[in-house]
Amino acid sequence: MGKDYYRILGISKNATDDDIKKAYRKLALKYHPDKNKSAEAEERFKEVAEAYEVLSDKKKRDVYDSYGEEGLKGGIPGGTGSPFGNEGFTYTFHGDPRATFAQFFGNTNPFQDFFAFDEEMDGFHQQQQHHHQQHPFGNIFQFATSGPGGAGNCQVQQDPPVEHDLYIGLEDIASGCTKTLRITRRVLRNGRLEKEDKMLTIHVKPGWKAGTKVTFAKEGDQGANKIPADVVFTIRDKPHPLFKRDGSDLKYTARVTLREALCGCLVNVPLLGGGKMTLDFSEDVISPDMTKRIPRHGLPFPKEPSRRGDLVVSFDIRFPESINPKHKKILSEILP
Repeated sequence: MGKDYYRILGISKNATDDDIKKAYRKLALKYHPDKNKSAEAEERFKEVAEAYEVLSDKKKRDVYDSYGEEGLKGGIPGGTGSPFGNEGFTYTFHGDPRATFAQFFGNTNPFQDFFAFDEEMDGFHQQQQHHHQQHPFGNIFQFATSGPGGAGNCQVQQDPPVEHDLYIGLEDIASGCTKTLRITRRVLRNGRLEKEDKMLTIHVKPGWKAGTKVTFAKEGDQGANKIPADVVFTIRDKPHPLFKRDGSDLKYTARVTLREALCGCLVNVPLLGGGKMTLDFSEDVISPDMTKRIPRHGLPFPKEPSRRGDLVVSFDIRFPESINPKHKKILSEILP
């Protein structure tokens, strides 16, 4: 089943949404690397964030409860509740626990109890400096003053990017496509935070490589005294049942029997987008390390979409499980 997200958060499988939030709040504050300097803090902070992101989302939690961690990564078909519409459900943690931390706490300073400043006290400026030097979270929460004894104003900072993976099928990569995605964010209206759905459109160009990033500047959660985070989508190749991608080339493995490999055969190779091409090996022997290139039947080059890579065919030769003694004797006499 992979990682046990319930164990990581210290909750039962019947935990409510409130239980999950309380557990995350407690553990995120406990293991935040700016506060906790132990060797394991960084990894535990990341594990806690990943567990919270899965269990706090109903769709992800349902898939995890049914199929485990591998189910989240394995393209479980997504319904209308999927954040990516009907494009199939696949989730991989974005890897930035600080982004999860910032999203959870919003514009609220979760360590505010550590900063008990009194503007009426003499020497406020010196007290503030002491906290910056001594408190482990001084590098996160910076304060500016208008002079000794002046009021402290929170310096405006931008939240870390919020990253998502977007899986695109090879057919869409070959032709280019448009994806419309719905995100849910918090917006500030009349001094109050409200949830809002927003549609974002990505124009996928032919041949885009996995790892291509599309950034929507400042489309993250809003809040007082902060700059909304950028929302970043990273293009990933959706697994294909027939082909694997290698840059702009496509790879296909044809299965042939040992008899076909030795005595000749016709091999039908499917093409991306439909159709097939027949390769004639009637006069040839197919060896295990043989490859055959079909020019210009791969993917477009991203910077030159009029050019295409090749379809590279390799062979999986199926050997018989056993040979009777009579046939074995014949083979030993005729084979070199």
